[in-house]
Amino acid sequence: MTDTPAGLLRTEVGRDGSRPLVTFYDDATGERVELSTITFDNWVAKTAGLLTDGLGVEPGDRVSLLLPAHWQALAWACACWTVGACVVLDADDDAVQVTVAGPDALDVAAGRPGDAVALALRPLGGRFTEPLPAGVVDYAVEVPGYPDRFAPILPPDPAEPALEHAGTTQTLAGLVDRGRLRAEQLDAGPGSRLLVGTDDLGTALLDALLVPLAVGGSAVLVRNENPDGRAARSAAERVTASTT
Repeated sequence: MTDTPAGLLRTEVGRDGSRPLVTFYDDATGERVELSTITFDNWVAKTAGLLTDGLGVEPGDRVSLLLPAHWQALAWACACWTVGACVVLDADDDAVQVTVAGPDALDVAAGRPGDAVALALRPLGGRFTEPLPAGVVDYAVEVPGYPDRFAPILPPDPAEPALEHAGTTQTLAGLVDRGRLRAEQLDAGPGSRLLVGTDDLGTALLDALLVPLAVGGSAVLVRNENPDGRAARSAAERVTASTT
């Protein structure tokens, strides 16, 4: 099924799982992580297992992502879409089954009803080095035990809600359409390598995940980007299109 983000990912894994899908930079820390399509798929599968078997998430449930533009945030979103859960990006929405928070939002996650998962956002997916608030689990501790493959009992309906943000709701099929339309706007054709400099997760989900999946390409996602290094990075990463 290529009318859902998970379906597009499955297609790309089957086409060439070894090619890069997301290359992540954080210019504030010097971090660089490159994930092949199959490695990204493994993270999605493990996270989907955590969502369903560890947290009891079902199709139609809502999952809040209080995260910056980061490769792990992309994997979380794709895992939600794989199990049929709706990603919520509005920080003040408490009517969710699970809250996923980065280091700057731990208190918010701890104060909400439902389950809370924390991401340290350290290089290579490292765990927190300090104790977490009561009731908040460390993603890096929990996720390794889940399988590298995940298949839902029933594939999510493309018409199911998939993303809520700023008062709008997109379906799974709608996200695929948005990715294809955005690719046209950016003149990103098949196999394009797209440079995306942003700290906003909503922008990253569209430009660094949905567009590459839609065109069979890849993204270079840069958080805390130093604009002075863009030209050299574009050359080094063989970028063919850019969002700005």
